[in-house]
Amino acid sequence: MTDSTPQTAQADFAAEVTGRLGRLQDHVAGGGLDEAIDLLTTCVRSNGVIQAFGTGHSEGFSMEVAGRAGGLIPTRRITLREVVIVGGRDPEELFGAELERDPGVVEELLSHTEIQPQDVFVIASNSGVNSSIVGMALALKERGHSVIAVTSLEHTMAVEPKHESGKRLSEIADVVIDNLAPFGDATLELPHGIKVGAVSSLTAAFIAQALTLGVVSRMLEADEVPPVFLSANIPGGDEHNQTLKDRYGSRIRSF
Repeated sequence: MTDSTPQTAQADFAAEVTGRLGRLQDHVAGGGLDEAIDLLTTCVRSNGVIQAFGTGHSEGFSMEVAGRAGGLIPTRRITLREVVIVGGRDPEELFGAELERDPGVVEELLSHTEIQPQDVFVIASNSGVNSSIVGMALALKERGHSVIAVTSLEHTMAVEPKHESGKRLSEIADVVIDNLAPFGDATLELPHGIKVGAVSSLTAAFIAQALTLGVVSRMLEADEVPPVFLSANIPGGDEHNQTLKDRYGSRIRSF
């Protein structure tokens, strides 16, 4: 877009966000997420777990999918910090970007993730090219799992893959959902060439909630009771959640 002044930046950013959310809602209304919702609904109905993975800011997407009030209970968040907490890696590795570019973390993560054949994986990455992300998608496809990708198609097609396979996340996944973030994520250009206003976290959160709503709606339409978290901060919330969590046990334990 054209240069914005600091005085108009807030309004311009609001317009960028609402415009993208509107486009995403049109996509949802047109059935654009139906294939992903079908995969996730089948997973839940089959006593599977929806496994979510994202690195960097994309971990926020996995937090929207797994373990939050109003979300589905059979969900788990896979995080890079697990290779430190249970894998014995040096904690210093968490303070840089190299870990998410290390393809070696994939098998470490999967080695202490309880996985069943019916589990479906949702992987978020704005760039879609880092080695841990691409390596995870490849490893899961080799194991026979369905993979749903949430990525910026504009960004990923403008950069070179970093994984030795030469592939992007979008080229591996069964279903690809475009988060509509621009190349570089920032939407506003201010004076002196400063770019701000990243949107991928906001659009990804919308997508995560749209997927959850889709699964819940599918189950309600079939007269099924969807397993949904209540807020732990309302009366009876802990008891309700624990009863449902006990069905899945350690399979949904997230760090």
